[in-house]
Amino acid sequence: MNIDIIGVGNIKETYWKEAIGEYSRRLSRYCTLRITEVKDEKAPEGLSDAEERKIKETEGKRILGKIREDSFVVALEIRGGKYSSESLAENFEAWSVRGKSHLVFVIGGSLGLSAEVLSRADELLSFSDMTFPHQMMRVILLEQIYRSYRILRHEPYHK
Repeated sequence: MNIDIIGVGNIKETYWKEAIGEYSRRLSRYCTLRITEVKDEKAPEGLSDAEERKIKETEGKRILGKIREDSFVVALEIRGGKYSSESLAENFEAWSVRGKSHLVFVIGGSLGLSAEVLSRADELLSFSDMTFPHQMMRVILLEQIYRSYRILRHEPYHK
């Protein structure tokens, strides 16, 4: 399976890069993984609703430009479905059975995802009602993808 993770913004901190590198290495035995970063827009405090929408639209165009037409897109969205690790693994299996060999996970910027990106998504996924920094969310997502593969192959994993 081919998995793309598209994230808004760059990872600068060494410890996040190391964690992402570790999970990328672990995942290499299960799938082809590609992580793509798109430029984020500056979002100072006190933006109007219209300014926020414009920033999300600009970032959204960059995201959509990286998504292949035949991809199954999972957008990380706080109002999305919540799953246990086991049920997320079942979703992976179901997607592959339906012939979805190219999965794209999308992580938005500090303001979230544009309406256009959300409407392109085939699935909305939430890890929590809490908000996480995009750097941390990449690591959490990679860990859960790795855990899903371990579960599907009946390999040991930390419970």
